Amino acid sequence: MTATPSKAMAALWMAGWLALMLVMAVAGREATRELNVFEIMEVRSVIGFTLLLPFIYRSGGFKAVATRRLPQHLARNGVHYFAQLGWFYALTLIGIGQVVAIEFTMPIWTALLAATFLAERMTVWKIAAVVLGIVGVIMIVRPATGEINPGQLIALGAAVGFSISMILAKSLTRTESALSILFWMIVVQFVVGLLPTFYVWTWPSATLWGWLFVIGVCGTFSHYCLASALRYADATIVVPMDFLRVPLTATVGWLLYSERLDSWTVFGAALILCGNLLNLKRAPPVPARAP
Repeated sequence: MTATPSKAMAALWMAGWLALMLVMAVAGREATRELNVFEIMEVRSVIGFTLLLPFIYRSGGFKAVATRRLPQHLARNGVHYFAQLGWFYALTLIGIGQVVAIEFTMPIWTALLAATFLAERMTVWKIAAVVLGIVGVIMIVRPATGEINPGQLIALGAAVGFSISMILAKSLTRTESALSILFWMIVVQFVVGLLPTFYVWTWPSATLWGWLFVIGVCGTFSHYCLASALRYADATIVVPMDFLRVPLTATVGWLLYSERLDSWTVFGAALILCGNLLNLKRAPPVPARAP
């Protein structure tokens, strides 16, 4: 269900996405110290479904999340599940700042896919926002010339998966509510991960249950924020706003885990911010043809 286009509303919903994803990165880092990634994903789905029930009730029951586009939901959430799985696993191999920074190769694929399949207009400002954001990410990551860490490759694969998921989610917003998109994400991902979770299951400690609850809350409502943002703006506008997650996560990694935060990171973050400001610039209207 599309809404009246509004960059301000999209930015507001993306602020919620940024905050929740930042907290989830920390919770995910802590949970993966002891638990298998499949188990984390499954518990997240159960908690998310429980949290979603009051919203479904207030919206009129399960008829509010009924859909005629089940194949699209299955495709979107199957891709997203394995991308998220890779994202959590990468947290066990490399720093959270680097995981998120590599994730931001995603806008390259998102912009191309959105222009190709959703017919979104690629203005010079959108292109500039993507370019500046990617340059900023490269400055933060600064890929080494030596051996590549498998965690970097896994994070890159997750980024490609997230871009496909983003495009499919944008397509779904044309007919589906944010609540419906979120409901089917939780259901599909629960079913996909059920058997692997039974195989690797171990009971979490009391402390880990706390982190899992945080992951469930953030994972659920962050995607509600994202789906809502996509209702108000094109994917090529929404995604570059998410670039701010890179410097924010790098800062958290430095404060909590002593990960690097140097002048290159600061300069890269400045480029990312400039790209976001350019992306908010209103494109000139297309002149009407003379009769």
